[in-house]
Amino acid sequence: MPRNPREIRNTLAALRNIHIETNQRDLSLKDHLSRLLELDEDGNFLPVPVRFTANLETRGIALIEAAGGGKTTAIRRLLASIPSLGLDPETGMARYVEVTVPNPATQKRIGKAILKAVGVEDVSERTPAWEMFRIARHRMSLLGIAVLWIDEAHDLFLSGSAREIDEMLKTLKSLMQGDSAVIVILSGTERLKGITSFDPQVSRRFSKIFPPDLQQGADNADLEDLIRSYCAEAGLAPDLTGDLAGRLIHASRKRFGRAIETLIDAIECALREGGDRLGIEHFAEAWGMKEGCPWDENVFVVPDWSSVVLDEEAAQYEAARTARQLKILEKA
Repeated sequence: MPRNPREIRNTLAALRNIHIETNQRDLSLKDHLSRLLELDEDGNFLPVPVRFTANLETRGIALIEAAGGGKTTAIRRLLASIPSLGLDPETGMARYVEVTVPNPATQKRIGKAILKAVGVEDVSERTPAWEMFRIARHRMSLLGIAVLWIDEAHDLFLSGSAREIDEMLKTLKSLMQGDSAVIVILSGTERLKGITSFDPQVSRRFSKIFPPDLQQGADNADLEDLIRSYCAEAGLAPDLTGDLAGRLIHASRKRFGRAIETLIDAIECALREGGDRLGIEHFAEAWGMKEGCPWDENVFVVPDWSSVVLDEEAAQYEAARTARQLKILEKA
């Protein structure tokens, strides 16, 4: 019997709000940030960065993970979970700023995005980038902002010249220096590793987190438990036959976040069908719609699913783009 559309929507919303905080990535992220915030006498976090190097500068975090790992959600949830970084009763603003790198990622566009995030809307196009960042640092200091999070940070250096990249590196350093210094969190794909490691002065200011991939065999049982718990929330009986967990790991490119997305999409297919079970055919339907692949190339359909090659062209494109970016960095 088909389920009520509103009931299905509410169930899916509840599933998307579930946060699994036991994976190593989340625990590492919390540990890294805890070292960078001052504590009060009772051990509670203060919205004040810890100072290093004779009290002259702060430190940052670089979370480096392939697309679909769930890094953006993990950082957003962590920052929102720290009471002292929440809304300031006087300003009505949080003590952290979240900015996504605009495309194309020029210094002026990034500076303008940060200014907008801290409430400065009217910025003249003639304002130089260095002045935008000066105003942004001053504004963040006035608001008591302790953390600046730059998401999609791997694009910071994608379209710039050698000189512009050098200026961007200097800007990152300047954000963590002086009286208005903040903790800088960078999150992005593997290309971010080359960026943070290229300049030794930038690299030493950032601790790096490289979340591990899901592993065939080692993570199958945990993933099956996760499928069971999500099915219980949705009122479905899980059918885990057909090496479902192994197929899901492969289909998700070994990314935890992608695996959860595919699981929820499969549950939606099952709920809309009106049945009371979740089986491999629902995963095949959900994954096939998102991938746009022929049925005989569907990871959840073909017998020899581990031999299905995924993202081959995208990987080649990414490798070529990374090589171009590193070539520019070498000239910076």
